[in-house]
Amino acid sequence: MSDIEVVALSLTAEYMSIDSENALFKQLQGARIDNLIERSQFNKRRRHLFGLTEKVRRELSRYFVENEDYFIVDSMPMEICKWSRHSRAKICKGDYQTSPEKGYCASQGNWFYGYKLHGVCSASGVFASLEITKANVHDIAFLNEIKHQLSDCVLLGDKDYLSADWQLDLFETVNITLETPMRSNQKNYRKQPFVFRKTRKRIETLFSQLCDQFMIRRNYAKSFLGFKTRVLSKITAMTTVQFLNRFEFNRNINNLKMPIA
Repeated sequence: MSDIEVVALSLTAEYMSIDSENALFKQLQGARIDNLIERSQFNKRRRHLFGLTEKVRRELSRYFVENEDYFIVDSMPMEICKWSRHSRAKICKGDYQTSPEKGYCASQGNWFYGYKLHGVCSASGVFASLEITKANVHDIAFLNEIKHQLSDCVLLGDKDYLSADWQLDLFETVNITLETPMRSNQKNYRKQPFVFRKTRKRIETLFSQLCDQFMIRRNYAKSFLGFKTRVLSKITAMTTVQFLNRFEFNRNINNLKMPIA
């Protein structure tokens, strides 16, 4: 089974909301796939092909984002176990550099244990940049990575990205205009334009679709490599469906639940 076939099988399973490899291979029993490999081999090779999966995602997203001028940045919590179990959990603790941490989610008003998924998407709803950090890393730290990936655009964020220093740094180094809503107690307060507030909800919708259809919050991985491979596979599957919607079926790219066969 070739590398690209392993990646294709992985993305197909994620699109079909099959995030358990045992469930996937049970459904494949009797299928006419002459070169189908054994389940444990598939699991190992899928983790080994993390770089190829990321290359596929970047190449597909390039068709959507290379001429975009407006992007949205946000993050979402990715807990690996329930808060009541975090003190005795051993998942993803093989390396201190990538081990999970405690973090606070302001939008949900609770603590969680795991990681944060940081993302930048275009105004049309396609992810341009991704990163997974520990849960205790502040959202604004991701802006340092964005400097190396985007330039000459407007970046929309929520109040977590409000920083005069970062706004100046992004503008002077890579000509990125960081647009965030002001806090109500700030001097010279003005409300953010409605079009920006409406556009910023696009990435929140993407996160909701990842949770609903692709079940990104469900974790069966035991190592950080397995965890990030699962996350990347789900996002790459989403980007693949968006690509097919645009260039094969000529329909709204975010109609993710419509059949593609």
